[in-house]
Amino acid sequence: MDNYVLKTEGLTFRYGSQSSMLAFKDLQISKQQHTLLLGDSGTGKSTLLNLLGGLSHPNSGYVNIKNEDIYQLSESALDKFRSQNIGFIFQEAHLLKNLTLAENIQLAQSLAGYKVDHEKISALLAQLQLKEHSHKHPNQLSRGQLQRAAIARAIINRPAILLADEPTASLDDNNTQRVLTLLREMADTYGSTLIIATHDKRVKDEFTNTYFL
Repeated sequence: MDNYVLKTEGLTFRYGSQSSMLAFKDLQISKQQHTLLLGDSGTGKSTLLNLLGGLSHPNSGYVNIKNEDIYQLSESALDKFRSQNIGFIFQEAHLLKNLTLAENIQLAQSLAGYKVDHEKISALLAQLQLKEHSHKHPNQLSRGQLQRAAIARAIINRPAILLADEPTASLDDNNTQRVLTLLREMADTYGSTLIIATHDKRVKDEFTNTYFL
């Protein structure tokens, strides 16, 4: 796969019994090449992220990550590969409400088959200015804290790829820039390739590698 951390070819996806099928452009993304997937609502951005992350199966085509055709893996092998190599940041934090912030991040390590590393988690939370909130539950956190918590959960296993779905769409200009800076800094620090899907045209000049959907 040359120097690409992610490569796709011929990806298509059909929703249920609908007659229309989404067909996506082929992607070739190098390691730590931050990439923007830009398109209007309804163009399939979230669907494409789900395909790249192994959450939805394509009707045709392939997704190759780190020289692994992920849809040739068994379901159990795909689950393990995804938890070790792909970090997700959704529009909502989706933290488990009955777990504390620290426990949510510990769970991400456990699901990947890694031993819980309390020192590593503590250092990451400190880096994201969340350490003093580690024992709080999601309903005790502000929206900004929840967003940073979602980033912490996504990055804790040093994934090869960090997928972010509309992280700035509901933010004002100042907070949009803060979130973009934070995402890039965290991806660079942990050696991840950042892929953002959005309809937010304000951010298009922030990326040199952009795919228009």
